[in-house]
Amino acid sequence: VVAVLGPTASGKSAVAEAIAKRFDASILSVDSMQVYRGMDIGTAKPSPEMRRVIPHHMIDIADVSDDFSVAEFQRQGRTVLDDAFRRGGRIVIAGGSGLHFRALVDPMTFAPTDPDIRRELEATPLDELQQVLLAIDIDAPDVLDMHNPRRVIRAIEVWRITARTPSERARSHESEALRSYEPVVEHHSVGLDAVDRSAGRIEARFNAMLDSGLLEEVTALGSSLGRTAAQAVGYSELLKVTVGDSTVESASKDAIRSTNALVKRQRTFFGRDPRIEWMPWQDDEVARIRLAVDRVGEVTGWTS
Repeated sequence: VVAVLGPTASGKSAVAEAIAKRFDASILSVDSMQVYRGMDIGTAKPSPEMRRVIPHHMIDIADVSDDFSVAEFQRQGRTVLDDAFRRGGRIVIAGGSGLHFRALVDPMTFAPTDPDIRRELEATPLDELQQVLLAIDIDAPDVLDMHNPRRVIRAIEVWRITARTPSERARSHESEALRSYEPVVEHHSVGLDAVDRSAGRIEARFNAMLDSGLLEEVTALGSSLGRTAAQAVGYSELLKVTVGDSTVESASKDAIRSTNALVKRQRTFFGRDPRIEWMPWQDDEVARIRLAVDRVGEVTGWTS
């Protein structure tokens, strides 16, 4: 398994496609929004033509009204990996969602959920929830942000279902392995990051999406977008245009700003992973692709 990782607008797709073509591999997308059918332009999905040439996985597997969880992504993605391993196939993991990537290759576990408990806790004031959490786990402040309602609610929900406190879960073998970046799926990762070129690439990328019909795509999806899909960068901003609460110009500026903020978070997330081999940035795309493809051949021993 090879992974091509990095922030948005760093040229990952072109590199992953070149690696897949050269070494007869399929691509497994680790993109939290490419899973949704109909969200094509704004998620920079590979074209139907490219998907006929190279098999792609974890794309177009959910309705936009669904809340497709990381846990479900892990379940389906590992099935893809297991199938490939059984056949002796090669996989190129590619994308910018660090959480989805780690859910695939690392010992990440997901506690069960209970909608009824969740609704009950969401209706409870934060200060009361904090008291409940401290009563069951005095060490909770050491392992989670007690001022983040979502994290406090989730911690209590998990405790009520499993009887495991946040500090107990943090001390588990799985958590230690996660912190140590010990994978359950052996892989070699190459990283791409345009760094000081990224702002210009992000703006050009979003403008190209608009020219390709992104606003029309968002308008067509409209109210069918579920809670998760509606939060996608570019979609959430343009949805305001469709209901008359914003202009295309204003929404575009907001989307570009949101994308730049996303890139900073992605850099931080991937920057913590010591397993990623970052490729020296090349402005010339052909040179950038050749460098990554040659390096993958060197470290994996793959041949055409």
